[in-house]
Amino acid sequence: MERDSSDEEDDRENLIHQNETTAKSPRQRSTFDIDEFHGKLTGNRRFTFNKRYLLVVFLPLFIVIVYFTTDVKSYFQTGASDVKFDASVDRMRESELHALYLLRQQQLGLFNLLNHTVLIGSNSTLVNSSDRLNDVNFAVYNQISLNKRIQQALLSSHSVGESLDLNENVTDPSVGGYVGVSGCKRVEQKLSDRRTIEWKPRADKYLFAICVSGQMSNHLICLEKHMFFAAVLNRVLVIPSSKVDYEFSRVLDINHINKCLGRKVVVTFEEFAEAKKNHLHIDRVVCYFSMPQPCYVDDEHVKKLKSLGVSLNKLEPAWVEDVKKPKARTVQDVVAKFSSDHDVIAIGDVFFADVEKEWVMQPGGPIAHKCKALIEPSRLIMLTAQRFIQTFLGENFIALHFRRHGFLNNAKKPSCFYPVPQAANCITRLVERANTPVIYLSTDAAESETDLLQSLIVLNGKAVPLVKRPARNSAEKWDALLYRHGLEADSQVEAMLDKTISSLSSVFIGSSGSTFTEDILRLRKDWGSASVCDEYLCQGELPNFIAEDE
Repeated sequence: MERDSSDEEDDRENLIHQNETTAKSPRQRSTFDIDEFHGKLTGNRRFTFNKRYLLVVFLPLFIVIVYFTTDVKSYFQTGASDVKFDASVDRMRESELHALYLLRQQQLGLFNLLNHTVLIGSNSTLVNSSDRLNDVNFAVYNQISLNKRIQQALLSSHSVGESLDLNENVTDPSVGGYVGVSGCKRVEQKLSDRRTIEWKPRADKYLFAICVSGQMSNHLICLEKHMFFAAVLNRVLVIPSSKVDYEFSRVLDINHINKCLGRKVVVTFEEFAEAKKNHLHIDRVVCYFSMPQPCYVDDEHVKKLKSLGVSLNKLEPAWVEDVKKPKARTVQDVVAKFSSDHDVIAIGDVFFADVEKEWVMQPGGPIAHKCKALIEPSRLIMLTAQRFIQTFLGENFIALHFRRHGFLNNAKKPSCFYPVPQAANCITRLVERANTPVIYLSTDAAESETDLLQSLIVLNGKAVPLVKRPARNSAEKWDALLYRHGLEADSQVEAMLDKTISSLSSVFIGSSGSTFTEDILRLRKDWGSASVCDEYLCQGELPNFIAEDE
């Protein structure tokens, strides 16, 4: 699932120069002023000194005094190169300090402008006007944030001396606590305008789902694509047995899918076995993928199917298709190759299939239904996620999927394994933009990495807490539902719980190349919780250090 993002902050410095006013100079007097000349003519004894005369008289005297009271000789003993270097450093330092002074004046002015626009917005009753004011507020807030980073950059190179008092007549408003500003609005999803297909299967025709690639997230995406194939081929989808695949009934609400369509479109393996009177035969296996092996199914999986009493005919490739180089296919291609009068068919793993990508990946999915999402967490997991958020996070939080396992070996090009300090910097920037007080952390990283990450995520002098799900504690009641139904300590349930919490966050930071992240993004789009600030970790950046290959 790809998505575009234009949320990177602009790397532009917008310096607002102070208006400099020049006092009007007094009327210039000529050497022979009319009044003075008139005084001389009238015999007036007053004698008017011109300022130029004073300068000529006192300047030599000043030089003489300085010469005898100062050890001028010591200054000329310094090498020429040293003089140039010291002067250059002093000029640079004074220039930087002056720029810093102007930036802080700009910050104060922008903050006052922000307060002014908020005051106008509070009195406005027009929706369009309010939207414009929000945009202005966000733009001003971004300028203040940019301004603050420039100040920090200038201060980092040296300590502030006494030559320029930065605190004089200047306040330093804290915008980090300004709760009225957040540039991370929800993405408006026009689900009514999406392209859909009706799923009206024949009751006695089945598509037997086979998913073998990767872990749970891959299998969920595989199931989602199988539903599209089933809709196109007018077949009921058979959910795999937990003896050959994951126990989907523990993490998914399977009945929810049927309710959303108002008819029976999916059945569990047990329901399928009962309907077929235990005559579990797949009449035709037409493989979507032919390489690296037909149907992308290994011998081990075939053995598991046979152990369930499922027999199948010879695997027939529909076309030449490689999982590493899938071709873009259309609905017409699918109908032409996989339509059949057989009762039960299978097409193998379709996780890598590229069929009507834009149609399949749109918010809400390609199938017409009356719910937000067809594939979503079970009711128990949903309630547990809500209770966790109510207990630890509140409504305004960032969710971070910080995947580390398998990303260090540089298998992905470009690499998306970022050094912890770089990752912390990227996260802090988004925290400042989203104006959120806490981060929910879903990760497979070691504590040594997460502890360092926590120590580096600091905004306005305060650490931004990284919250992880705590170990089971009988005193805490947020996870009581899972414990009561025997779902505690189930790794797949915990993974789905992480996804659910992350999908309900204000802003989400994912790991590029992770299907765990992609499934969260799918849920966020379907549920309408997606934010304009959602992005991959350090999106648009390369790791600032990459180890060599073995």
